[in-house]
Amino acid sequence: MTTLGTASAAPGEVDTGRLEVGETRDGSPIGLPVAVINGLQDGRTLYVQAASDGDELNGVGVVRRVVPQLDPAELSGTVLVVGIVNYHAFQVAEHRNPVDDTKMNRTYPGDENGTSSERIAAATFDVARRADLILDLHQGSTSRMINEVRVRCGRRHRLHRECLELAKTFGCGYILDQKGPEGQLARVGPDEGVPTIDPELGGSVGWNEESIRLGTKGVFNVLRHYGFLEGNVDRKRQTRAKGFDQYGSPTGGLVDFEKELGDRVRAGDTLFEVTDVFGRLKGRVTADNDGIFWRTRRLPQVATGEYVCSVGTDIDAY
Repeated sequence: MTTLGTASAAPGEVDTGRLEVGETRDGSPIGLPVAVINGLQDGRTLYVQAASDGDELNGVGVVRRVVPQLDPAELSGTVLVVGIVNYHAFQVAEHRNPVDDTKMNRTYPGDENGTSSERIAAATFDVARRADLILDLHQGSTSRMINEVRVRCGRRHRLHRECLELAKTFGCGYILDQKGPEGQLARVGPDEGVPTIDPELGGSVGWNEESIRLGTKGVFNVLRHYGFLEGNVDRKRQTRAKGFDQYGSPTGGLVDFEKELGDRVRAGDTLFEVTDVFGRLKGRVTADNDGIFWRTRRLPQVATGEYVCSVGTDIDAY
């Protein structure tokens, strides 16, 4: 019998329930939606979570497609799922937990006696550390971004090779292989000996059908490659960036991009121009290094110094 919160499934069974993580301001219990898919055959354990940032919904879209397709009679091992991690932010469609104004994916491994975010992180990490593999489904918030997978443990980490292999198997086409900030699940998981990746499924307001489709395929790639399900995965070479250049606006105005997401960039290429409301040129920004046009802001209006776009750099194929 495998249990996650109130969900409990014997071999060959599926169950859903709630993982209690605290109470709301009126004293009502807070329970994160969870699922246990317990395979009929023994095997590894995969942990999947979504929406640790409350406005990143593509991962939730992946979960609601993957879970109904999993037949425990065909599964070897167990899949543990937390469908919505940042409960409070999800309810109000915000990025950060509004209870403590905290970005959830900076609070791992959490603290069971800490703030709201730290308690949720502790509860979900207790589940994640039971697994052999961790998928932490994200997206580039509401900005525009290519579909990619992030390896955040750092290239000198003892589990780097395993994390990079997991990212390649997921198969979004692009990998950002760069050590992440402290408190990220994709940083903490490998420290506990569990290969962990952070699929960044595009960027959208609401959710995006293509990113959800790609994320769903990625989860099933992992399930097949690591022996949870029968079947082979046609693993293609991925484009890897080991660095990230971010660009702000030199002036206030309206942005026109000269590159499309995924375009190759050469040092000196124009990335964007800024005009005033009458179309008069106020500024032009060029690339510092060769790379790939990776991410942009969604709205055209910018203030001086405001973030505009990012370029993945130090490119190779993996």
